[in-house]
Amino acid sequence: MQKNIFDSKDLGLLIRKARKKQGLTQADLAGISGLGTRFIGEVENGKSTAHIGKVIQLASSLGLVNFCWM
Repeated sequence: MQKNIFDSKDLGLLIRKARKKQGLTQADLAGISGLGTRFIGEVENGKSTAHIGKVIQLASSLGLVNFCWM
């Protein structure tokens, strides 16, 4: 899935769509990612103050993140 992300709302929508496409609840994703359901809800709702490391961890749990380090 490739999508341009311009702000935290775009990122939240992408994460929500990926979670639902995989048939996961927020509780399921919390178990997979090791993050809380409250955090997942905040990210999915576009909260812009979320810690980037945790957001990357969440996206990685859904298979959305591939980084190439130079």
